[in-house]
Amino acid sequence: MDNENIKLTLEAARVNAGYKQAEAAKKLGITQTTLSGWEKNSTKLSYLDAINIGKIYGISPDALFFGNRNEFIRLKRKKQAAQ
Repeated sequence: MDNENIKLTLEAARVNAGYKQAEAAKKLGITQTTLSGWEKNSTKLSYLDAINIGKIYGISPDALFFGNRNEFIRLKRKKQAAQ
């Protein structure tokens, strides 16, 4: 998966889990700046960080790197349309 896909998947996974960025960062025990950096792909995401994200978001950490990008995007758009 290329870097752009990881960026899209991270943000979509958070939205699908029902978290605002600040809420997710607090649950992960990191700053919102760090989470924003991961989502913008300006900061590298380690696999250990992906494991922690997976626990909070309720997904496999592998899905962040190798998951079905189209499914995440579809769910993200559906949730945004409902808001």
